[in-house]
Amino acid sequence: MLAAQFMALLDVFIVNVAAPTIGADLHASGGDLQLVIAGYAITYSVLLITGARLGDRFGPGRVHLAGLALFTAASLACGLAQGATELIVFRLVQGAGAALMIPQVLSLIQRTFTGEARARALGAYSAVIAVGAAAGQIVGGVLVAADLFGTGWRPVFLVNVPVGAVLLVVGRRVLPRGAEAAGEGPGKRTGGASAGAGVRQRGLDLPGLVLLGAAVSLLTVPLVLGQEEDWPLWSWLSLAASAVLFAVFGGYESRLARRGGAPLITPRVLRHPGMGRAVFQILAVMAVNGGFLFALTLHVQGGLGYSALRAGLTFVPTAVVFGLVGLTWRRWPARCQRWLAPAGFALAALSVTGVALAFRGGGDGGALVHLSFAGVGGGLALGFSPTLTGALAAVRPEDAADASGLLATVAQLGQLIGVAAFGTLFLGRLESLGGLGAYTSARALSVCMFALAGTAAAGAVAGLVPRRR
Repeated sequence: MLAAQFMALLDVFIVNVAAPTIGADLHASGGDLQLVIAGYAITYSVLLITGARLGDRFGPGRVHLAGLALFTAASLACGLAQGATELIVFRLVQGAGAALMIPQVLSLIQRTFTGEARARALGAYSAVIAVGAAAGQIVGGVLVAADLFGTGWRPVFLVNVPVGAVLLVVGRRVLPRGAEAAGEGPGKRTGGASAGAGVRQRGLDLPGLVLLGAAVSLLTVPLVLGQEEDWPLWSWLSLAASAVLFAVFGGYESRLARRGGAPLITPRVLRHPGMGRAVFQILAVMAVNGGFLFALTLHVQGGLGYSALRAGLTFVPTAVVFGLVGLTWRRWPARCQRWLAPAGFALAALSVTGVALAFRGGGDGGALVHLSFAGVGGGLALGFSPTLTGALAAVRPEDAADASGLLATVAQLGQLIGVAAFGTLFLGRLESLGGLGAYTSARALSVCMFALAGTAAAGAVAGLVPRRR
């Protein structure tokens, strides 16, 4: 399941470096390329909680395999697309497949593992999230540069097909499906002493799904498209409408729970100790991660003139260190683990400041850049992995789907907010300095990095607030 998650997260970023080649081959307009890149993120974000609820209803293993099959088929269709419109449609379908896959990973970890085994599984989960994001830039650059058999950009999508086929075969053998994972039927509870004991299968809250889907759509569409269109009036109206719909959704869910119904997100999930703080910190981590990757990609490719391959390889220290720290942080003494998240945010703040200082003269930054990139990876890993593990430790097995859908959606929205907010800041500052150049790009990057440092510092402060009992 983690391999499938890695593949899905890879596709959030892998298309970025292939966009110019796609545009030339398919004669796509700038708007078409926006939708090729953003369409995946839109359906992925909108349907994540729906995917989690379907997993709760029909079994996370079964829904994961259905999502993997849809994702693999859509990847094949993307790789064979002959026009921009076809590619956009298949990218939307690909995002829907990813939304069915991803929430099931956390849900099954919650239901299958306990204690130290659960912590290790969550460490692997968090490592995959960040490594997948950075690896998308790297793999995309390698595949585009290789131009396998003269196919240009198409291997960016086709690489998913054999991997997805193998994972489908393996998944059918090892993943629980149906009643084995979701309960023994409506209103019945699984027996035994496993982590998943006591899980109750709930019905689908269709009005809640519609309200939440509309609210997330109204939030994500302007976030992914507004920046390229210079934030027109419709984007601000959409953001305002999303806030209204989120409030309506919250009120509806609370009333449904009081009446004894089955809400889409059980209100008690948000009342778990530390959950509110965890939501903020995960949002901050992923916003910093998304903004960092996006702004640095613009700088090294546009300002410094790096090739797609060299630009992708620039992020190797961040990806490697994030993965290693995400897998090993539990080795710290238990008395220290309470302070790892705020320390990680502080390290991330210092490291992105180091990136700004390294690039400030318009050069390649030298050794300080690589050291700072590694520090960003380590800091974000410490901010993310202990936070996620702590938030889920108090969640009941029957609330696993709610928590997994909520946190997966928050993580994805954090990425989108980071790209939109810090990308707009970078591009706006660049324009005010007179346009693209190594020095002007470095100055714009410095402003963006200092803003990212402030966001990371806010995460550190949140981590110092005592947890509500």
